[in-house]
Amino acid sequence: MARQLAAVVLLPGTVCVLVPAFLLSDTGIAPWPLAFLGGALVALGLGVIVWTVSLFARVGRGTLAPWDPTSKLVVRGPYRHVRNPMISGVLTVLLGEAALFGSTPVLIWAAVVFAVNAVYFPLVEEPGLRDRFGAEYDEYAARTPRWVPR
Repeated sequence: MARQLAAVVLLPGTVCVLVPAFLLSDTGIAPWPLAFLGGALVALGLGVIVWTVSLFARVGRGTLAPWDPTSKLVVRGPYRHVRNPMISGVLTVLLGEAALFGSTPVLIWAAVVFAVNAVYFPLVEEPGLRDRFGAEYDEYAARTPRWVPR
């Protein structure tokens, strides 16, 4: 449990809490319809993050952190539909925060997070998964899209 908590605090915690807190230092809540949408997106994104972290711990026997990866390929839950639901959850939280606070800087931060991950996954993470899981990962990648469910 401590491994999971450390990974969550360091990775999604920094991206979804620390950086937005800095960007939102003098921002108030947006008008209620936008704030309501934002709150719903934050809740949805947090739910996806918790679900994926739980799957990594129970099924994969590891964490979301590159320094403590899973020992088994996780293809259950949201991983049946997309290969990167953790990042989808993080981006959903960031979009929710941008809406909740009417914040263009947080919206830009969400775009930066997506861009970095759009480069990182095919160049670093996916080759590492191929090395660790071989044909099992290749079959999974062939049938499961990276970001948008079919």
